[in-house]
This record gives sequence, C-alpha cells and structure tokens, in this order.
Amino acid sequence: MICLALAALPLPATASAADRDVAGAASPNAPAGLAFTAEGKEFRFDTGVLRGTLHSQGKSLGLAPVIDAVSGSTLCGSFGLLSHYRLLDSEARYGGGAWDWPSKARALPDGAVEAAWSADQGHPFDMKAVYRWKATNVLDLTTSVTAKKDLERFESFLASYFKGFPESLVYVKGCPQTGGKPGLLPAVRANGDWQMFPRDDAAVKVIQDGRWKRPPNPVAWKIMPPLAAPLAMRRDAKTGLTALVMAPADDCFAVATPYGEEGHRSIYLSLIGRDLKAGQTATARSRLVIGRNISEEQAVAIYQAYLKEARSVDK
Repeated sequence: MICLALAALPLPATASAADRDVAGAASPNAPAGLAFTAEGKEFRFDTGVLRGTLHSQGKSLGLAPVIDAVSGSTLCGSFGLLSHYRLLDSEARYGGGAWDWPSKARALPDGAVEAAWSADQGHPFDMKAVYRWKATNVLDLTTSVTAKKDLERFESFLASYFKGFPESLVYVKGCPQTGGKPGLLPAVRANGDWQMFPRDDAAVKVIQDGRWKRPPNPVAWKIMPPLAAPLAMRRDAKTGLTALVMAPADDCFAVATPYGEEGHRSIYLSLIGRDLKAGQTATARSRLVIGRNISEEQAVAIYQAYLKEARSVDK
C-alpha cells in the first residue's frame, strides 16, 4: 500500500491565498480529523468542506452521497465518485462491475477505509481499495489487484458520476483545438457521445481489443487526442464548483468521458492495463479534488504537484 503524507498542493505563484485553500492546500489550522467514521457497514465523513458516505449500505459504490458544505448541494450521482466499475481483460468482462461483487470494508487505524473483494468463481483475482483523505477536499485512492491466474491486459475501470458539472475537459497533448500546446480539451457533442483519451498507441490497442463490445451496455468509444497526463476536470460555471480526477501516467492508460452535458456527467479512469501473472499484484493510484473556481492553469499545477509527490513516495 502506498500512503501519501498530508502536504500542501502548490499552485502558480500568482494564485491568491483563497485559490490555495480552494485547491486543497493544508494549513496549520486544517482539521485534524480527516477520518472516516464507521457506522455499521457504512463509513461517514465530514471534512468541513465535504460530507457524505463511503460504502453506503455496505455496497462498493465509492463516495455516495457527497454534499457540499457551503451550498448543501449533492455533488455526485447515485453510482458515486471513485467507484470501481468494469473489470476487464483481453478475454473477459468479469461480471457487470465491482458494484455487483460482494465486498467487505474496514476502518484503518489512520482513518482511511479499505474495501476488499475476494476471488470467486466469476472473478479470478482479489481486489483492494484504500480511500484516504489527503485534505478537506482531496481524497486519495489506491487500488490493488492480485491475480489468481494469468491475466492479459487487465483493467480496473474507475468511475465518477457527478451531479451538475455540465462541462467536461481532459488534459491532452498539443492538438489543433488547443493551439498545438498541451491543454484541457472540452468534450463536446460534435466529437461523439462517448470519448476516450489514450495514453499512447499501445493504449489504443487495449481499448480496441474487443473488451468494450462485451455486454451489458457495450460502448463504441471515439478515440480522441492522446493524453498529456491522466487529468480530467468537471466544472459548473454557474456555481464555480470544479472537480478534478487524476492519476499517475504509469497507473492509468486512458481517461474517458461522455460529452459534457450528457446525462451521466461522468469521468472514467482506465487503471493498470497490463499483464499479470498468477500471484502477481498490480497497484494504481488516483485522486479526487473538489473546489471552486479552479482555473485550467491551476488544475495542471495541482496535477504536477500530485505527480511530484507520488514520485517522491516511489523512491
């Protein structure tokens, strides 16, 4: 398990103090109790900025509900944020999703929560997910999969369903729409209902190996420009609410989203994407940030700080 220590998320030098607080910087006065509280099979949280439930009714649907402390608005759909969905490899789709695969969850001594799924007839692998608050509006997730048989190009497809947030953007390499420079590209309807942004050409081959033709609910993804990094943004111009979903490039081989106003209001991370031998464990990290009026420049800076932090832990 990789544990990232509590630290500030630096923004550009021009950012105001208010901007830094919105982006999740931890101040000396930040609440000490960034911990989940067990209530039966559920785990409640109230960071002072966000409140809600993890593992609601004993089901692994990520964070659901998630409520903004300022407005009282619910920020997620019924299938949650950072919710493990499809489990795929080159040969099979394992059930409808991890939502339907019974799991057990427990509180850890540091206030995090670990959800665990055990291999069964329909799932030839164990899976664990550790949710840990990094700051009052920043949640880290570590997903680990241990193969019980050889798995080829295994993928854990991580879903986040938002309520509101009608604009969706993904951080891509230079393309005509971004003026030839890396930038956050809006997912607009003209580019298709369902859009997938690959890490590289190898990722495209994984995406197109037939896994997305398997029922239920097969999806025909439109392949979009390659990622500059696995970073996606959902935002709402009326409220200023902004959500970032991110992962290190080594851990995530694609980011997907429908066009912004489409009813799912979702962001997906394609995690792992590599072969696993029986007994081998693969781990992938991801992070959720929710704030207000986070600019595109600040979003990239937040991601860069996250990546620097992840690399320092890897050393």
